[in-house]
Amino acid sequence: MRFDQLGLRNRRSVPWSAVPLEPIASFRETVIAAVADGWRPAAFFGMPETGSETRLVAILAHDERGELGATSARVADGFPSLTPECPQVHLFEREIAEQCGVTPEGHPWLKPVRRHPPDHMVADRRAAPADREAYPFFRAQGAELHEVAVGPVHAGVIEPGHFRFQAHGEEVLFLEIVLGYQHRGVERLLESRERTGALLVAESIAGDTVIGHAEAYCGALEALARSRKSPRGQAIRGCALELERIANHLGDLGALAGDVAFAPGAAIFGRLRGEALNLLMTLSGNRFGRGLIRPGGVGFDVPPEMAAEARARLGALRAEFLRAADMLFDNGSVQGRFEGTGILPLRNCVELGCVGPAARACGMARDVRLDHPWGLFRFAHIPVATAPSGDVAARAMVRRLEVERSLEFLIEQLGALPRGATRAEAETLLVPDELAVAMVEGWRGEIVHVAVSDSRGGVRRWKVKDPSFHNWSALAVALPGNAISDFPLCNKSFNLSYAGHDL
Repeated sequence: MRFDQLGLRNRRSVPWSAVPLEPIASFRETVIAAVADGWRPAAFFGMPETGSETRLVAILAHDERGELGATSARVADGFPSLTPECPQVHLFEREIAEQCGVTPEGHPWLKPVRRHPPDHMVADRRAAPADREAYPFFRAQGAELHEVAVGPVHAGVIEPGHFRFQAHGEEVLFLEIVLGYQHRGVERLLESRERTGALLVAESIAGDTVIGHAEAYCGALEALARSRKSPRGQAIRGCALELERIANHLGDLGALAGDVAFAPGAAIFGRLRGEALNLLMTLSGNRFGRGLIRPGGVGFDVPPEMAAEARARLGALRAEFLRAADMLFDNGSVQGRFEGTGILPLRNCVELGCVGPAARACGMARDVRLDHPWGLFRFAHIPVATAPSGDVAARAMVRRLEVERSLEFLIEQLGALPRGATRAEAETLLVPDELAVAMVEGWRGEIVHVAVSDSRGGVRRWKVKDPSFHNWSALAVALPGNAISDFPLCNKSFNLSYAGHDL
């Protein structure tokens, strides 16, 4: 069976035995040819097998067709790297080398992704202890060049990440980003914890993406368990996802305004973000939506009077947002700082496999809600917001448009919630030996959870991909040519997650 004839779709499981198992040379050719034909790697990971072999699994997505495909290969100590012909997998291969102790031979930039020992290596293999402090930084040489190191400990409360600039005066020539200081073993926890505990882990993968990761976790679980889903519960889930998007986009617009010293914008958007978070608290009892998404539906209902109140509050929020957005985007000094800063060329966006607002700001209409719809988004569509210039201004504009469209969507959907129970009874045992893929368009972009069940109906492998995994590389590409002092603005315009990357 070919990799694209599995019948694999978003949140539909297939027998593990049906996933093609190819010789590594054929596997390599399949993936490279598929990417040239319009597919893209949505996930690529290693899975320990018996003996000394590791199973490489590639999940490919074709956005125009709304299809997913999967293929695999067994390897021992190494395999010929796909990165030279398929740059989109460069970080996946570095991750496989680190997690499984399998070397992608010929990889052009084989460096650590996270600071941890192999945690998905076959039982009878041993890896030599690595010096985690001896990171091989790139250095530019020249009499007038200098190096600036920032982090990993930063002022304020942001998470740890190290940024190493090679610069000529104020101009950045090269930026290297080192992450992975807070590895928590998330995938191992999802594979070993019982259902309730694992869901709490999923909610904590990235603290500002509780709804997105919980939705993906439950989606994969429901597919493997053949669980029914409550239509009302799915509608509330979709509303919560858009509310999370609105809250975070508002926070980002306020942060961008603050970085260019436009204090009124920073103040107003910050307060509006609080309004969106308070609405999530009304729905779930938690400002970040913890406890709301549960297998089979949601943990809390939205009674008619609560829905009416939420629609009224969202209407007021929309009116105030539009006034504040006009003030920000009509201000010449703000746009003078936004436009032409931190440009991510479309070619690099494609090569890095970027997702979310970062990709849409390069003119790429990539959105899981449209390309691989699930739940409420199969019946109610939100127009995809794009901008062509790939700079800070484009990333800000995409956020503005997405806030507007999500507000309209919420006001409409909260007035037309399906009747019935909020949650269907979820099955406790998974169908043995199956593979499921759950994709969600989180506020940062595409979230992917891949789950493989074992022969006893438990979890054999759980792979998580946060959108930040792709997009951190985009920040490093967008900064050269800008001044070092523009780094905070560029960084905020991507606003990526350290925790979501570090797992």
